[in-house]
Amino acid sequence: MSEDLFGEPIGGPGAAQTSGPGSLGAGDHAGTPLAVRMRPRSLDEIVGQQHLLAPGSPLRRLAAGEPMSVFLWGPPGVGKTTIASVVSQQTERRFVEVSAVTAGVKEVRAVLDQAKRDLRTGKQTVLFVDEVHRFSKAQQDVLLPAVENRLVTLIAATTENPSFSVISPLLSRSLLLTLKPLTDDDISGLLDRALADDRGLKRDDGVFELTDDARAALLRMAGGDARRALTYLEESAAGAAATDSMIIDPSVVERAVDRAAVQYDKDGDQHYDVISAFIKSMRGSDVQASLHYLARMIEAGEDPRFIARRIMILASEDIGMADPTAIQVAVAAAQTVQLIGFPEGAITLAHAVIHCALAPKSNAVVTAIGEAQADVRAGKIGTVPPHLRDAHYATAQKYGHGVGYLYAHDEPHGIAAQQYLPDDLVGADYYRPTTHGNEASVTERLKRIQEMLGRSE
Repeated sequence: MSEDLFGEPIGGPGAAQTSGPGSLGAGDHAGTPLAVRMRPRSLDEIVGQQHLLAPGSPLRRLAAGEPMSVFLWGPPGVGKTTIASVVSQQTERRFVEVSAVTAGVKEVRAVLDQAKRDLRTGKQTVLFVDEVHRFSKAQQDVLLPAVENRLVTLIAATTENPSFSVISPLLSRSLLLTLKPLTDDDISGLLDRALADDRGLKRDDGVFELTDDARAALLRMAGGDARRALTYLEESAAGAAATDSMIIDPSVVERAVDRAAVQYDKDGDQHYDVISAFIKSMRGSDVQASLHYLARMIEAGEDPRFIARRIMILASEDIGMADPTAIQVAVAAAQTVQLIGFPEGAITLAHAVIHCALAPKSNAVVTAIGEAQADVRAGKIGTVPPHLRDAHYATAQKYGHGVGYLYAHDEPHGIAAQQYLPDDLVGADYYRPTTHGNEASVTERLKRIQEMLGRSE
């Protein structure tokens, strides 16, 4: 569900919504979602985020009318829009909402021009930008002078790390407030409040009873998202009422909620957190955790090609020569998924994940190419030895090119003992195989070859 719960702005998509105090929290008409009806009316009613609500904190001063600009960063459903709503109800300033999903530079400029005119008459403006990470750099640049000169008080909500999604000049002129995921206790208290509150699900004939098992199911499916928890509770209560019951048990919840939404945002921070955990679990050889994170990505609708690419990268970086078949399996899985798609492709990806998680690990290949590239970048290049240079032209021997070259296939074991590295790099030792898996045999073979080349220490 979108962060924007306030309805379509007047004037169609992209238009800013101007309101008087309190309109963001208005939710008393028929059909208003429970999550909107239960939105806190003051900071004291906010669930969780106690680290931001101490006396004298920026949020307290913001709600009291102190001019400042803040970025509210946190996962969905933890209170970003709620804070904007509370500010709209506790300030006499003009409140304008803009959704970064639909608004363009033209709409933003119109809001700022009006704010400048209002300021001449002493009327201040609070500008709430929902999903600010969706604004382009050009749109964010438009906000910069207004924030710098306190033309508006900016409240910007985002689920993505502002360090990556917001231009640094705008971020440096604002306060960054990080909202924490809600705990099960936070969500549980919110469910109780919704059941007993007149704004919530309380009825003239009584209060719905939520069984312990049903509560546990709702908490599990909510995944720390208050809005999701209230939506599921509302649907569950409607399902119970449809059977003339006031008891919400697990069977009612299951009927009301077909499937739990996976806690994964493929456009935001959780995307990077889950893929990071996925790679690290395979690298750490924990096949159970690897399959868990694979399932989370699949259920969240992640592009299977992205998953397959990450598996191929891991097969090269973290397995390498310890199991040369890992990259073959990873590539085959990528090709198979592209040919057959989902749902069968999930099995193919699981095949590759299990293979890579259980494979012996080595990063010797990564280390080898990294050190070789570092030497080249540092200028350790040298000239190619004359006997290795191209000798396929008439005057090559005149310059000594190719003279003395030993053809490997004419030598015992197919190994020709001669200098291959430039003079400046003789003795360089880049590839140092481990004793893991296949690399144990590679280690022995490399040792014998080095001896035959006269490079043994």
